[in-house]
Amino acid sequence: MNASQSCANKLKTLADATRLSILKLLMNGPQHVNEINAVLNVEQSLLSHHLKVLRQAGFVQATRDGKAVLYSLVPDVQSRASEQGLDLGCCEFSFTSFSV
Repeated sequence: MNASQSCANKLKTLADATRLSILKLLMNGPQHVNEINAVLNVEQSLLSHHLKVLRQAGFVQATRDGKAVLYSLVPDVQSRASEQGLDLGCCEFSFTSFSV
C-alpha cells in the first residue's frame, strides 16, 4: 500500500461522527468502554465495532485492566503541534471546531 492509499484509508476511518467523538474523548486520556459510552450513549455492540475499526486503523490501543479494557490513543497519533489534533503521518487533523 502506498502512502496516498494509507492516508486515504485513515481519512475514511475518520469519516464517521462516532469514531471522531471517540478519538476526541480519548485525547483527554485513557478511558474504559463504560466511560466512553456514558458520554456517547450508543449501543454497546456499535461502540465495540467502532473501537475495533479504530484499533485496526492504528488510532487506538486496548489494554486489559482487570476484567475491563482501557482504551487510549496510540502515542504517535496525538499531534505534537496541537493538543486537539491527530497526526495521521500524511497530514494533521484538528478538532478545534468539533465538539462531542
